[in-house]
Amino acid sequence: MAEPALLPAVQMERLAPAPLASPCPRIPRARVARRCAQRWADLGCSSGPSSGGMNQLPQKNPLQPRPAGCSHSWLSSAESSSMDGFWMEVERIQQRDELREEDSGGNEGQLPEEGEAESQWLQDTGLSGLLGGLGLDSDHKELLSTLTQTQVAAVCRRLDIYARSVRRQHKTPARDVRDVFGVFNSVKFTIPKGRLGVTRIGDLSLQDMRKVPSLALIELTALCDVLGLDLKRSKAGKWKAAETRLFGVPLDSLLEADHKVLPSTQVPLVLQALLSCLEKRGLDTEGILRVPGSQARVKGLEQKLERDFYAGLFSWDEVHHNDASDLLKRFIRKLPMPLLTAEYLPAFAVVPNIPDLKQRLQVLHLLILILPEPNRNALKALLEFLRKVVAREQHNKMTLWNVSTVMAPNLFLHQGRPPKLPKGKEKQLAEGAAEVVQIMVHYQDLLWTVASFLVAQVRKLNDSSSRRPQLCDTGLKTWLRRMHVDRDKAGDSLEATPKVAKIQVVWPIKDPLKVPLTPSTKVAHVLRQFTEHLSTGSKGQEGSEDMNSLLLHHRPMESANILLYEVGGNINEHRLDPDAYLLDVYRANPHGEWVLKQSPT
Repeated sequence: MAEPALLPAVQMERLAPAPLASPCPRIPRARVARRCAQRWADLGCSSGPSSGGMNQLPQKNPLQPRPAGCSHSWLSSAESSSMDGFWMEVERIQQRDELREEDSGGNEGQLPEEGEAESQWLQDTGLSGLLGGLGLDSDHKELLSTLTQTQVAAVCRRLDIYARSVRRQHKTPARDVRDVFGVFNSVKFTIPKGRLGVTRIGDLSLQDMRKVPSLALIELTALCDVLGLDLKRSKAGKWKAAETRLFGVPLDSLLEADHKVLPSTQVPLVLQALLSCLEKRGLDTEGILRVPGSQARVKGLEQKLERDFYAGLFSWDEVHHNDASDLLKRFIRKLPMPLLTAEYLPAFAVVPNIPDLKQRLQVLHLLILILPEPNRNALKALLEFLRKVVAREQHNKMTLWNVSTVMAPNLFLHQGRPPKLPKGKEKQLAEGAAEVVQIMVHYQDLLWTVASFLVAQVRKLNDSSSRRPQLCDTGLKTWLRRMHVDRDKAGDSLEATPKVAKIQVVWPIKDPLKVPLTPSTKVAHVLRQFTEHLSTGSKGQEGSEDMNSLLLHHRPMESANILLYEVGGNINEHRLDPDAYLLDVYRANPHGEWVLKQSPT
């Protein structure tokens, strides 16, 4: 996969961040563009039948990169001139009297005042210790030590804006950026890619995944600075506790109730049930999602669901598929907070303003990583269903663009309320919202990954945490300088690479599985070797009696049911991609262990 095209020099002059008032690291603009291209090259890796490569696009709905300044030029003339599906959906929402005034939603969607957004950003990125002259604890130091120069510049800019605002308001001053970062010339942050495989959301442990959103927010802010985009963020409105049990209830509250029934569930059970009903009976129905159901029946079904769902008394057998699609959209619209979150809904909306497709994917990828876990999981379940609808296009006549225009109002117009827009901007909003949905449906396998440079930063955080006692009683400037010098020397301190990899097995086998550790050894080779042992009853290892008895018990097992994890060292637990090279994984985490486990599913 070729690296993303670099921004032309003229564009870089226009899109470059404004000069900083403080002596933050200065990076040549061309080098910034090259770094952004390099660090995101690993996003070109994707799998799954629907995603393909980044440049393999649907023929009927081309998502081609468009020239700068040409809004939505990738749309065909027919699609661009006809947004009937979008506006018909908006009209139906309004006719159903869903534009009710919320007693507690007065400040939702309002932009924060100057300095307030920067303060919230520093808190969300885990850098709240930089506010109000507070000292930095070891967690802050660990996070700062992982940042690249582009990310450092983004932090400096927010600190600078916040410092100016608090000086005007006579508050306690923020830490000066020179006190935080000192003055240093370069940070050599090597980002392994390709040979470490693809890390998908869900491959990392919860402990490691919790570190990703703050890192993704810093990277997103730095990327938007380079692209010249204003990363707007709205206030999250207050919401009044609903008297219902399903519709109008926050996702985390639904999951809390669902965990009493099914502790392992990650998507609300009512949403799973709606999607399952539509998958079983509606995928081949012409106009599914577009053709409305009966308003009276839908309201009655909603009341029955509220009363009977958790009691197990609700029957889906007689629910008409068009009524079920209306219930699905109604569930999404009635969430107290948007599925894409009130804070970042404006950021999703500006994605179509980015000229280059790969850069749009980069921004969307980071936004998805920032979403709260319940929102991200629910969105993924919805997108997987929409992909199945599009796959049955020959039967249901719903193209990717049809599906996108119908679903966009339910995701972008929270509770059906159109935003206040300048005159003439409505068509641009509709096309942009539909484009974002189209990209998310088509590229969901690519978007639901964790970029390799983010995994590398998580490793660095964990490595710093394990050496926490060494980080005490020194000035922050001296400490940062020492950390960056340590990075340059890190490659020289590795022990000699072993020639054989020892793989621990969760099953009762006395000795670990031994695999030659060569530059060509992949995780898939380990899985294949272990599967062959299971199928042939190999007696070539010590402890063969235990092995043979186990093989007879597990004879039908296939390699797809076995997973290889790296555990410990600089990662808590990481499920490895079958295409990852073991030697490169070892070099990224020489103190970790490798463990074979059965798939939890």
